[in-house]
Amino acid sequence: MTKRTRRNHTPAFKAKVALAAVKGDKTLAELAQQFDVHPNQITTWRGQLLEGAAGVFGGVSEGTASPPVDLKELHAKIGQLALENDFLAGALSKAGMLSIKR
Repeated sequence: MTKRTRRNHTPAFKAKVALAAVKGDKTLAELAQQFDVHPNQITTWRGQLLEGAAGVFGGVSEGTASPPVDLKELHAKIGQLALENDFLAGALSKAGMLSIKR
């Protein structure tokens, strides 16, 4: 038995399959055979379509909004960690415990 290579479906194809599943004219098995995908995949896409349907009419999904990132704070933290690493590397090399040079 040969393995099928991983396929990437376009969002348009997923929407088409999910809409067909929501319609309910055919069973999942029939849709799976027609579109050549697994029935569980159709169920997943159908669920995603129904969850995201409210966003089409102006609602904002809470999962997509990311909190604002303070770049100054992150850069300061990177600088602090780099300074600590340099200090510790120097202290270990003076003690003879660090023999690997960077």
